[in-house]
Amino acid sequence: MERRRIWGWWFFDWASQPFATLLMTFIFPVYYAEVARAHFIAQGMTAEAAGAAAQSLWGYGLGLCGVIIATLAPVLGAIADNTGRRLVWVWVFSGFYMAGSWGLWFLMPGQPDLHLAIVSFGIGLIGMEFATIFTNALLPGLAPAGEIGRVSGSGFAFGYLGGVVSLALVLLFLAENAQTGRTLLGVPPVLGLDPGLREGTRAAGPFTALWYLVFMIPFALWVRETPGPRRRLRLGAAMNDLGRLLSSLPRRPSLSAWLASSMFSRDALNALYAFGGVYAGTVLGWPVFLAGVFGVVSAVSAAVISWIGGRADRRWGPRPVIVVCTLVLTGVCVLLTGMDRAQVLGLPLAEGARLPDALFFLCGALIGGAGGALQSASRTMMVRHTTPERATEAFGLYALSGKATAFLAPLLVALVTDLTGSQRLGISPLIVMFLLALLLLGWVKTEGEPEQ
Repeated sequence: MERRRIWGWWFFDWASQPFATLLMTFIFPVYYAEVARAHFIAQGMTAEAAGAAAQSLWGYGLGLCGVIIATLAPVLGAIADNTGRRLVWVWVFSGFYMAGSWGLWFLMPGQPDLHLAIVSFGIGLIGMEFATIFTNALLPGLAPAGEIGRVSGSGFAFGYLGGVVSLALVLLFLAENAQTGRTLLGVPPVLGLDPGLREGTRAAGPFTALWYLVFMIPFALWVRETPGPRRRLRLGAAMNDLGRLLSSLPRRPSLSAWLASSMFSRDALNALYAFGGVYAGTVLGWPVFLAGVFGVVSAVSAAVISWIGGRADRRWGPRPVIVVCTLVLTGVCVLLTGMDRAQVLGLPLAEGARLPDALFFLCGALIGGAGGALQSASRTMMVRHTTPERATEAFGLYALSGKATAFLAPLLVALVTDLTGSQRLGISPLIVMFLLALLLLGWVKTEGEPEQ
């Protein structure tokens, strides 16, 4: 194994993780929820209706992004494999990642343009997802088959560690408490940022873009294309290759079942990430800085458990890791659906009880840890169903399976939230999706399946 190339590949996880940690889960969604909720209340909605409207708008935006990603992912993967070039696509979509992240700066607290914020978030999300497809496709060529699980798990652990560091920096020096105007360190936001305009919190977007730019330097220096011929783009040939792969799925039941299983589990997991911050900000009334502390707990848990999961993957294979993690995440969804400030699973609570806060911290640790290990083991399972030569195409198809219904979880959450008027019940579709993923896993062969 070429250790420097592996470290360069790991640095993509380190560089890109702040989008998930800061912008998708712990900082920006909570700020968005605060701003959107206040905006809808100012238009005459009740507090509960305003929270539901904020969650619905967020869900519809994520759903549209999922449709775009699902449509283009396998096509781009086939093109990359046909030409033998993957890194150029990493850099193209890195531009999307940074532009979208920077655009979140413009969500003002007083007169918010909620649609611009969702469009900017969507551009960044599309950039992150597509860049990840092409970096994942480099994994089969990094190490022997028996070491892929460890390399994948360590990469996720390193990425989550980057998420912890970036989140700590934002909490200590940028994100202000809306009431006091001071950061977790007890000082105003650095660089003269105006806490009244929430510039410290809004700076999480540009911070994420700059973090990515700096920490992609080791990737640029140490990661090279997978050895093989480089060819001019032949779009017709690329589409024919993709067509052959799709037509082979009925003859490859293990791969088909795996793509369907991962489709449901990853879609539900991404919805948990995406709606966790909105849930904390509206159902529990958490401010941004408290959600940030929650994020540190979750990210540390994710780093540790992803590293352990990688070792478990090498020892027992990816299937047991996937099963355990999916069961844990199902339990988290059940708890979130049955909990608010007044009760937990039907048991009434005294006014001002802190049990919901403690349980949500526990949920954060479980989502972070089980989610990280699940994604790492899923990446290993996909490697076992492809070859280094067709890896980008396969991971494009894997992205399609994760995004073909990527609109489904956010839209179901938005729809159930609209129909019931309850954010808690809006989470319930995720339980069904995790259980479907477990059911389909029964047809998946851990050792993979040769292409026919």
